[in-house]
Amino acid sequence: MNRRTRSLLPTPLLSLLLLVVWLLLVNTVSVGHLLLGGFLAVLIPWLTYPFWDMQPGVKKPWKLVRFFFRVIGDIVVANMQVAWIIINPWRRTRPHFVEYPLMLEERFTITLLASTITLTPGTVSANLRMDGKTLLIHALDVRDEQTLIRTIRERYEQPLKEIFEC
Repeated sequence: MNRRTRSLLPTPLLSLLLLVVWLLLVNTVSVGHLLLGGFLAVLIPWLTYPFWDMQPGVKKPWKLVRFFFRVIGDIVVANMQVAWIIINPWRRTRPHFVEYPLMLEERFTITLLASTITLTPGTVSANLRMDGKTLLIHALDVRDEQTLIRTIRERYEQPLKEIFEC
């Protein structure tokens, strides 16, 4: 993409996504809605692009696909575990806050890690410390804090480091 097109359309995939979402929201594909949606799909990214942080490029896309399916599988398993906790009220849970020491340094990858943890039922990323080196996580049922830290590191953080090579 040349420089002029890039300045007019900084994120073409986001623009396309905005147009599709607009058409789905209005539930019609008329000329007027195509024009309005297209106008908004170009204008919104163009106006907001200067405020965005630079995102690291994906260095290993196949690992990203594998990571995606791993997260989906973990979400399904965690849903079943949380459902089991809910339907067994006599089972005593062990909720706990865990301070997770981060190996990641870039804000984008830290955000991806925190979002992944929050997407998995039973865990929530509660806070990123000001120094950016520790993530506070709340887990619904923690048997061993070190096991939780090791699991997050092996299943999520290490693959993110490999995907973005940071």
